Amino acid sequence: MDAIDLATLLRLPIDTAAFLLLFCRVGAVVMLLPAFSEDGVPPQIRLVMALGFTFGMYGMLEGRVAPALGSGIAMPLLVMGEVAVGLALGMIVRILFSAAAMAGALASQQVGLSSALVADPAMGGQTPLLARFVGVAAVVTCMAAGVHHLWIAAIFHSYASFPVGGMPPAADFAHLAISVMGQATALALSLAAPLILYGMLFNLGLGLAARVAPAIQVFFISQPLNLLLGLSVLAMTIGAMLTAFAHAMTTFMQDGWTL
Repeated sequence: MDAIDLATLLRLPIDTAAFLLLFCRVGAVVMLLPAFSEDGVPPQIRLVMALGFTFGMYGMLEGRVAPALGSGIAMPLLVMGEVAVGLALGMIVRILFSAAAMAGALASQQVGLSSALVADPAMGGQTPLLARFVGVAAVVTCMAAGVHHLWIAAIFHSYASFPVGGMPPAADFAHLAISVMGQATALALSLAAPLILYGMLFNLGLGLAARVAPAIQVFFISQPLNLLLGLSVLAMTIGAMLTAFAHAMTTFMQDGWTL
């Protein structure tokens, strides 16, 4: 065995440990990212995607991960810290992405489909039909617009802000999560604004009709009309809603997220 083979053999355990440590953060983020973490994606595919991302980033990030292995910190502590950072980063993106589902839920309430529920594993239970539809459409729009590239780039840049071996800043993450939750709520309200305005005008007209002609069964007449007009308004505005959502997600990943 020559010197080159011996050096390669001695380097192999360090490279393996660095790869697994990198995989802890990348895999935790991928486990929560929209589109990649959907229940419709088999777990084996998600594992392969996480390994593929780790392989792709290893050559660029190995120099930031390997020094932590010689810092004297126990390997279990490094693993727990990387998993915690990865989960926090993925959850931040997940919170903002929930604005699409919230906008769909508001639209369902205005249209009169709030009682039409379907299973939504991403939200952890049953959600209105339109909320599920808008959420899936938002995933497709973000993938088509290339927003998922920004998610992957955020994983790479996170190693500059949160070096390996340091304790995750829980207070900063909590403050960021609260801020993002407020941004998600405001974004959901702005996306559903046309449907909210429609609901106000329709209910105002319905109330005036009931006052003018109390003998008319307003509910049986208005419910089909509400569905027809509400879905028509949604069909006319869904393109602008999804485009605005993708733009807001892009702006947040580029400017709003301090990494």
